[in-house]
Amino acid sequence: MFTGIVEELGCLREVESRGSASRLVVSAQTVLEDAGIGDSIAVNGCCLTVIDLGPGWWAADAVAETLARSNLGLLRPGDTVNLERSLPVSGRFGGHIVQGHVDCVGTVVDPAPELRIAAGREVMPYLVEKGSVTVDGVSLTVVSVLDDGFTVAVIPHTMEVTTLGRREPGGVVNLEADVIAKYTERLLRAGAASPYADQGSVRS
Repeated sequence: MFTGIVEELGCLREVESRGSASRLVVSAQTVLEDAGIGDSIAVNGCCLTVIDLGPGWWAADAVAETLARSNLGLLRPGDTVNLERSLPVSGRFGGHIVQGHVDCVGTVVDPAPELRIAAGREVMPYLVEKGSVTVDGVSLTVVSVLDDGFTVAVIPHTMEVTTLGRREPGGVVNLEADVIAKYTERLLRAGAASPYADQGSVRS
């Protein structure tokens, strides 16, 4: 699990195609301080597993599903990426619950600080004003929900320490909706479909 608080900007060093998958090699410092093989690191909000590492770099495999659902397949050597380690039990919970499972990609309409994103039906039902959304791995608060997307306000610090300050109109970003909203919808649908839904509560 992650919280959407980016720890550092990394740089993609290599992309090696392996059939339908890709191996990514990323330059980093902070996220490698206590990293080991098998650990989880989010890249632009995508949870990836460390499969190899060395001084100042680490590698991960991105499977076809990840490449198809996220912007990782668009990355090229030299691109900057947002990095966050998975949250330790003793860690500070600074953002919101982020799984690192990207729902879909969105498109930048207006750049930060008044960032406007065009988004699809995969995330739109779960967005509410003042609710949480993850954009390229960054935990943000929704300012307004539009018919075809949403807006968020990006503070100067976030623009400086993440890729969001560099995103231009037309840029592709990873989106992850709040998992609590997803579970709530699922439970409501299951309750509505239950044969006991209209019978009320039973008390002894």
